[in-house]
Amino acid sequence: MLQRGSLKIFLGYAAGVGKTYQMLTEAQELRKQGRDVVIGYFEPHGRLETIARTEGLEFVPRRIYQHRGSTFEEMDTDAVIARDPEVVVVDEFAHTNVPGSPRPKRWEDVAAIRDAGIDVLTSLNIQHIESLNDQVWHVTGVRVRETIPDWVVQEATEVVMVDVTPRALLHRLERGVVYAPDKAAKALENFFTESNLSALRELALRQTAHQLEEKREEREESEDREEAFNSTAPLPRTVISEHSGRPEHILIWLTPHPSTAMLIRRGRRVADYINSSCSAVCVGHHPDLDRYLEFCRNLRIDTETIEGKDYAKAIADYARSHGITQIFATRAAPDIHKLVHLARDMQVTIVSERVRGNT
Repeated sequence: MLQRGSLKIFLGYAAGVGKTYQMLTEAQELRKQGRDVVIGYFEPHGRLETIARTEGLEFVPRRIYQHRGSTFEEMDTDAVIARDPEVVVVDEFAHTNVPGSPRPKRWEDVAAIRDAGIDVLTSLNIQHIESLNDQVWHVTGVRVRETIPDWVVQEATEVVMVDVTPRALLHRLERGVVYAPDKAAKALENFFTESNLSALRELALRQTAHQLEEKREEREESEDREEAFNSTAPLPRTVISEHSGRPEHILIWLTPHPSTAMLIRRGRRVADYINSSCSAVCVGHHPDLDRYLEFCRNLRIDTETIEGKDYAKAIADYARSHGITQIFATRAAPDIHKLVHLARDMQVTIVSERVRGNT
C-alpha cells in the first residue's frame, strides 16, 4: 500500500516574516542530500532574496485558466503528480483556486499530492486557520476570507514557526523588502500596525505550542499502546472530566443566527483543546442552516437534524441520550434560559459574539 506523503508547514503571523524563504532553504538542503525536489507553486512577490533561494530547483509549469476575460495561473496538480518527485514545494497553502480548477482550494490539491505518496513543504499565516477567524477579526478588524480547516493543519507531520519581532518586521516593510513602496505605505497604515502584529504573533506562538503538545501526546499514546500490546498493562483511557467523571463530549446547537459561524469555531477549538469529541445538531429545517451544516462537516464535526416543537427540550433530550457533557449555544438561541434549566446535569456555555473594541 502506498504510504501517504508527509506535510511540513512553515507557519508565520504575517507576510514578510520569512516563511517562504525558510521553506526554500529547506528544499535546497533536501536537494543537497540527494532528494528529488521540485517547486509546484511559488509566489515571489518581488522579493529578490527569496527568489534567489529557488536557484537550481526544478519548476513544474503552471496551468493557465481563463476566467471572466482574464488569465490566471494555478499549480498544475496533475502535472506534479505525473512528475512524481520525492518532495514538492507549494507556496500559499490557504489559496483559493480560480473557478474551473479541479479543486476549489490549494490545500485540497496538496491532499491529492500527498495521496500520491509525495512529501509537501508549504507556507501558511496564522490568520488563515479557520477556528482563529473570529479572534483575528477582533484584534485586527480584518475578516480573513481564505481559511483552512483546523483538521488539515493538525494532519501536518511538522509545523515550523518562522518568527521575527513585530518591530523587525515593520523595519523590513519600511525598507521595501516585503512590498513595493506604495503597497508598503498602505499596509503600515492598516493591517501592519505593531499592536496587530503583536497579537497575531501571540496567536501563532500559542498555535505552535498547542501543535507541539498534541504531537507529544500522540507519541506518548503510541508508546503506551505498544507497551500495552507487549504486556498486561491497561490501554490508555479517554480523558475524563474532573466534574462529571464522564468522557467529555461537546454539542453545538446550530441556529440560523449569523453568530452561529463564530459558535462553531469556538466549539471546535475548545473540543480540540480538551481532546473531546464534538458534534452539532439543529432543530428542524431552515435554509440558512445548510451552510452551517456544511461548515461543520468541513471542520469534521458530526451533524444531525432533529425535530421538536419545544427547541430547548429537544436539545436537552438529545444531549442527555447521547452522553453530552457540554452544550455550546449562542445568546440568540430560542429558549436558551430554559435549556440551562433543563440541562442542569451538563455544562451549558452561552457564547456571545464579541464586538471589536470591547474587552
